Amino acid sequence: KEPKKMVEDLSAMGLRHVGYGIPTDMFGPFVTACVQTVREMTDDLPAEEAFRWSLNLISRILCRVITEGSTIVMKAINVNSAKLLRKAVACAPRGKRAMWVLNVQVGTQSISPLVWAIETGSLDASRAILVDLLTIRADRDRYYYGMDTLFERHPDIIQRLCLDAPGLLKTLLDGLIWRSRVTQNGFRRVNYYVKHMLVDKQGDFAKASEWLVSNNDPEPICHPVV
Repeated sequence: KEPKKMVEDLSAMGLRHVGYGIPTDMFGPFVTACVQTVREMTDDLPAEEAFRWSLNLISRILCRVITEGSTIVMKAINVNSAKLLRKAVACAPRGKRAMWVLNVQVGTQSISPLVWAIETGSLDASRAILVDLLTIRADRDRYYYGMDTLFERHPDIIQRLCLDAPGLLKTLLDGLIWRSRVTQNGFRRVNYYVKHMLVDKQGDFAKASEWLVSNNDPEPICHPVV
């Protein structure tokens, strides 16, 4: 009745299968097995043919989404390899590097490689993503720093880490500090990037401190950023 919504739902399912690492060549045998099962349950040929046609269409949509969504970043996350993750994002232009690890979109549906890595326990890949995002880079025209993009895409990243990967909180907080390599009179300049820890995008007080307190862990509370 609502084909557009159905395609969107199937696209969302396909993106989840990207995270599961499902090979597309498994869909053919799956469709065949389902059709054979239905054939044993009914003698209604038109119903069987309708079921076959529908399942073939669904499998083609899922295969397309998986093919388009299976980026080298997602493949690195599926094997939880920090080395492959760094190699994958090294292929990205500096201006698009952050979005390679924060957004994979097919049609109207999207999935975050970072959140998927956290939720599936791929902590090595998650740590590599956070380190890459929070590394300051530059070319002749500008500096690149993924902090704003990270908090815009995931304003609840502190809460997610508290719940699913508390061991990565230090990695995130360390990335919000820049220390100069040059010393002067025994001192060196240090910048703290705490805007998103204090204020959300609506201009209200951010909940980062509340989430950290609710986490009941003194280590992140003692971090210089906090």
